[in-house]
Amino acid sequence: GQTPLSLAAQNGHDRVIKLLLETGQVDIESKGDNGQTPLSLAAENGHEGVVKLLLDTGKVNIESKDVYGWTPLSWAAWNGHDALVNLL
Repeated sequence: GQTPLSLAAQNGHDRVIKLLLETGQVDIESKGDNGQTPLSLAAENGHEGVVKLLLDTGKVNIESKDVYGWTPLSWAAWNGHDALVNLL
């Protein structure tokens, strides 16, 4: 399953991400069934604001791989999200 943080990241809900991060009670590196982290989900779906918020925590592993061996950068590049490719 997915955590609230993962769902918010996947759907680009910047404000929800910010609120969840402020609680200090979220696992920023949680992985869903396919091994994607919130950062990977945000990168895959082109949510630049969410990616920036997650990167700004300094607690995300940008090299984290899912079950397919893909990183957040891989997903951003595959889906043509050039701004995110530059960020990652």
